[in-house]
Amino acid sequence: MATLKRFYGFSLIFTIICLALGAWYGWSSTGTLAGTAALLWIVLVLSVLEISLSFDNAVVNASVLKDMDKIWQRRFLTWGIAFAVFGMRVVFPLAIVAIAAHIGPIEAINLSLNNPTEYERIVSSAHVGIAGFGGAFLALVGSRFFFDMDKDVHWIHDLEKWLSSFARVPAIEVGILLLTMFFISLALPDEDALTFLVAGMLGIVTFITVEGVSKWLEYHDEVRKAAGAAVRSGLGGFLYLNVLDASFSFDGVIGAFALSNNMIVIALGLSIGAMFVRSMTIHLVEKGTLAQYEFLEHGAFWAIIALGVIMLASAKFHIPETITGLIGATLIGLSLWWSVRHKNKEAAAAAAANPPPGD
Repeated sequence: MATLKRFYGFSLIFTIICLALGAWYGWSSTGTLAGTAALLWIVLVLSVLEISLSFDNAVVNASVLKDMDKIWQRRFLTWGIAFAVFGMRVVFPLAIVAIAAHIGPIEAINLSLNNPTEYERIVSSAHVGIAGFGGAFLALVGSRFFFDMDKDVHWIHDLEKWLSSFARVPAIEVGILLLTMFFISLALPDEDALTFLVAGMLGIVTFITVEGVSKWLEYHDEVRKAAGAAVRSGLGGFLYLNVLDASFSFDGVIGAFALSNNMIVIALGLSIGAMFVRSMTIHLVEKGTLAQYEFLEHGAFWAIIALGVIMLASAKFHIPETITGLIGATLIGLSLWWSVRHKNKEAAAAAAANPPPGD
């Protein structure tokens, strides 16, 4: 109970506040208990959807955060909340509508509140571009983990070892991604194909840019460390995590319209989910869960690759969010089970090799 309060106490308080706001908005807009209850139910379902789609995000966030200094960890977990909750769940859909409909931000807000059907149509119409950008970025995040010559721990041993051997080929993951995008674009109408390819290339450029900034900052820190200066930088990781967070949230924001086209309801539900993902990230980092469960990180990165491929394919095919969430949860669940199994085997082998005195 103390652990739950420590790591999830703020998220629970935030949930209560969001539900109270939802109840107030539901009563104001419907004037009935049934209408208010229905609205609150959608908020809860959206929050669960967001958590299920983003658990792999929490694991990957933790894998980056564990190597950052404490001050930048706190900045991501505080400043990053504003970006994830307010920026991606509120501002991002409004920005899509404003750009796509060539209207100002105030008109976009009015459209979302007074004509939610048209608001949903405009946001959904941008799905091809979102799929290209988010899918490309996530696919590179996942593949970079496996195309690594220095990787010596493998979960799916033969496959992961085979993939790491190809890391000697420069930018092989970018080449594979570009070919995948090209073949998907052949199945799209010409206008959508161009949008998809341009968005995908922007996703690739964003990944390379963030990686480049991160590497430059790491090099800068190493130079300062060699000169005896104190090193406190974590800006590269901070930027990387926020772009990663944004890419993860794309499918949740778009998928939310399957349940509601009301901007306020979507923002409340997804914000609750985003807050719990932050709490899970803190829990994983402080408890050292990734070190305890050797293959959990592998499962998360396989889930990221799966999500990236699904996002790319969704430019042509409708793939229910339930399937996306189940694939990610299954991969992480299997990697966790495999980690426990491996840990128990090692403990048994160690006990057999060093029997207690008298045996």
